[in-house]
Amino acid sequence: MVIWREMVLLVMFLLFLVQQVCATKEQEHATECLPSFCGKIANISRPFRLKGDPIHCGDRRYELNCENNVTVLNLYGKKYHVQAINYDNFTIRVVDPGVEEPSCSSLPRYFLSQSNFSDTYLAHNVDPYRVTQSQFSEVIGFYEKSLFKHIIYLNCSHPVSENHRYVNTTPFVKWESKGYMYAFAGNLTAASFEVGCRIKLVSPTSWWGLDENEYSYTVMNTALLYGFEMSWLHSACDDHCANSSYGECYMDSSILKLQCSLSCNILYMSSLLTDCGKATWLQRIANGACKNSVILIYLRFGYEHDNKN
Repeated sequence: MVIWREMVLLVMFLLFLVQQVCATKEQEHATECLPSFCGKIANISRPFRLKGDPIHCGDRRYELNCENNVTVLNLYGKKYHVQAINYDNFTIRVVDPGVEEPSCSSLPRYFLSQSNFSDTYLAHNVDPYRVTQSQFSEVIGFYEKSLFKHIIYLNCSHPVSENHRYVNTTPFVKWESKGYMYAFAGNLTAASFEVGCRIKLVSPTSWWGLDENEYSYTVMNTALLYGFEMSWLHSACDDHCANSSYGECYMDSSILKLQCSLSCNILYMSSLLTDCGKATWLQRIANGACKNSVILIYLRFGYEHDNKN
């Protein structure tokens, strides 16, 4: 028993040394990666990076460009202007460059909807951005929050007068297409789809003031100018929650903090790893570069102890 206690103390001492080395490296790494800025976006930091930043800074999946003093995000081969980055709720807000202030006559340049994003169909991470976010509420429990709605433009062969959700855009927008052009706020269901109409353009918005029952094109235009949000919560989970694929990693909407469910940490001493937002030093060791050496040391002492017994 005395020898075993000495082994345990030695392992704990080695763990402490490894933690100090890893923490020092993390601190040096952090000081080298200062936040970047471009235009009105003043704090571009991990996971984001600005093109031209040191190669080890940020995640290349979240690389942004600075063009004419405007922060630009490339999404599915299209360029969107970044309006804000919220590191508290893990969202980035962008706007279609075709929508301009203050005129209502401008139109989105790109066709984009929720169906473009892989999390609409797949549970595992494929795209760097998601349009839904895992959240938790004490009232309803776990749920997937949709981050935006749609503004849909339709070209109809005849006037639509009975469905008031079809808003006439002719007074505001000059279309080259023949027929009657309408804008529709929200998700277009089969019941709302008018015969003789076809979808011409779809653009997302996350503006909180968009009321699907308010039939005003000026309101829709304001929503488009606000832009739409996307989430990188799943990437934050990968950074902060060990083996997050084994359980729920979510945003607690009541405290606006990233959390992990118990199953997320069951393989990594769950009693010690409970906060997804603040990785403990044990968690960093388990996931860091020093992981293999620590585990090998522990297994070796355990093996020798078992053989002696």
